[in-house]
Amino acid sequence: MQTCYRHPDRRAGVICQRCDRPICPACMNQASVGFHCPECTRSSAQRVVPGPVAMRQGAVNRTLLTRTLIGINLVVFVLGLGGMDTRDAFVIDGGLIGEALVRDGAGVRLIGVGQGEWWRLVTSGFLHANLLHVGMNCLLLYQLGLLLEPLLGRLRFGLVYAVALLGGSFGALLLDPDALTVGASGAVYGLMGVALAVFRSRGISAFDTGLGGLLVLNLVLTFAVPGISVGGHLGGLAAGFVAGTLLVPSRQVRLDPSAALSLTVALGAALVVGALVVA
Repeated sequence: MQTCYRHPDRRAGVICQRCDRPICPACMNQASVGFHCPECTRSSAQRVVPGPVAMRQGAVNRTLLTRTLIGINLVVFVLGLGGMDTRDAFVIDGGLIGEALVRDGAGVRLIGVGQGEWWRLVTSGFLHANLLHVGMNCLLLYQLGLLLEPLLGRLRFGLVYAVALLGGSFGALLLDPDALTVGASGAVYGLMGVALAVFRSRGISAFDTGLGGLLVLNLVLTFAVPGISVGGHLGGLAAGFVAGTLLVPSRQVRLDPSAALSLTVALGAALVVGALVVA
């Protein structure tokens, strides 16, 4: 069991992104990338940084995939709104989604998967109904990416994001295949599932980190607000948790890294096959 370097009687939750020492929730200080221990937080505040541009570049590199995914979501959202005839658009929650995007493969009705349009399992996860929708998803993606991408590494982070997105599409098809389904929220819920698996592997309650309260609030909204894809959110959350459990060593699950990657890829493949069968 890995313990906090400042509190040997407490289990460590994460690794300090500056000095790589294990820290418990009481010692976790939110930084621009991940968490820092108290000593690194104090030293950062006290010393004059000689190369701010280099430090910013390092932070960007450690969350490059997170920022890239946010950029893709924003670009697709803008393309879906700009230069289109509103008479040829779908109206969802006050937002417009261009007919061309729907017709050419970024469609929102996942039932089309059953008609051979398998790409909708992925493209639906990059469309958003309105500015609030894309803004909230990108904000959560950014916050979770700050924690998870440096912790997991770019490859594993990209893999769990893909698996979570596919899990959201599978869940949406399973519970409500005829609904208009758009948004990165299935993948974002999956990242919350991964974070749950990370904290669980270190014996830390998610409610000690703030993640538990955030997840409960979002689940309440999922069931309380009409029009939200319950299947998409729950499917993404479950897929992300399983993927995180496979990839993050713990007392319960400790796999060879290559085997963990292979099983996670197999999980993604199984979600695709399951979605095709359901559709």
